[in-house]
Amino acid sequence: MALRWWWRSGASCCRVPPLGSVPSPGPRAPPAPSSAMCHITQRSSTSSFPKICSIFWRFHHTSTSHWCSCSKTISDEKYQDPFQLGKKDLKNLYEDIKKELLVSAAELKEMCDYYFDGKGKAFRPMIVVLMARACNIHHNNSKEVQASQRSVAIIAEMIHTASLVHDDVIDDANSRRGKRTLNQIWGERKAVLAGDFILSAASVALARIGNTTIISVLTQVIEDLVRGEFLQLGSKENENERFAHYLEKTFKKTASLIANSCKAVSILGCPDPKVHEIAYQYGKNVGIAFQLIDDVLDFTSCADHLGKPTAADLKLGLATGPVLFACRQFPEMNAMIMRRFSKPGDVERARKYVLQSDGVQQTTYLAQRYCHAATREIRKLRPSPEREALVHLTEMVLMRDK
Repeated sequence: MALRWWWRSGASCCRVPPLGSVPSPGPRAPPAPSSAMCHITQRSSTSSFPKICSIFWRFHHTSTSHWCSCSKTISDEKYQDPFQLGKKDLKNLYEDIKKELLVSAAELKEMCDYYFDGKGKAFRPMIVVLMARACNIHHNNSKEVQASQRSVAIIAEMIHTASLVHDDVIDDANSRRGKRTLNQIWGERKAVLAGDFILSAASVALARIGNTTIISVLTQVIEDLVRGEFLQLGSKENENERFAHYLEKTFKKTASLIANSCKAVSILGCPDPKVHEIAYQYGKNVGIAFQLIDDVLDFTSCADHLGKPTAADLKLGLATGPVLFACRQFPEMNAMIMRRFSKPGDVERARKYVLQSDGVQQTTYLAQRYCHAATREIRKLRPSPEREALVHLTEMVLMRDK
């Protein structure tokens, strides 16, 4: 039975759509503990959160951060860092991408190589190779990633980067990953062309796989990216439709790439349609959770740490999860949302309202529900270190700070 989120305030601005609507995180996940939430939100109270149920948390120290790990999700499989487990298959990833972008024009080559400097987290390719291994093991106990599956990981990173270049042009962004954007250095026109070139190179690599089903699955990502951008440019006057609009945009702009890339490698590694759906649902739920946390960090992280300006979404006129949750406590935000925070002082006031409300906590709690749904899906596969790494990855998504 679909579980509804009802606003607790009588003067609510909107209602989160039923969980059966697009996209659904599934049954309610156990609420996040206050210690983990304080790590993410820092300044915000967790008093509005439901009480902790049956899950207790521990922290696992890695070389870069503290990640929260749910003790009841740990099986007999030894814990392995997802990034370490996928390291072998991601070796020379960026060098291989640059080979796909082989071009004689020096300036275009410099632009295309700008974000493929090897300093990125390679989050999407890492999920893809881990999913490939997990599905291969589930099907025939093969731990090796096929060449075509690795190509999907490369293509996913290329599509993602091309979308970042285009987003920065649309948003007139100044910084990305801690450095100046392409459009700031080379101008908007050349940046658009560079993004187009990366996308075309990804399409060539996709065609080289030679599987029409895979081509169909991954070209859906490009369609979703365009549709998601159009959704972001629009807004809903009906307050009750805003959250559904926001989640649909989030799926198309962020989660579709992860979901369909996971589905693609599952198709290449296993003939069972049920496995394809497991891979897709895992990617979808992790992708939505990733963006929800990203929207939280826009309010809670400093610009230097995040690698891009904070409150960027408000400045672009966008009402993300923390804002939509906050407006139930501050109904005056409705007018600001409709005018896309365009009046002087709107951005500052909206940010203040969000931090005074439980919007950050509720958005993080919603992200946890999506991660719980992702964990439930991936556990349907045969046990393997890769499967457990994908489980732990959901916890890393929740606890990331940039």
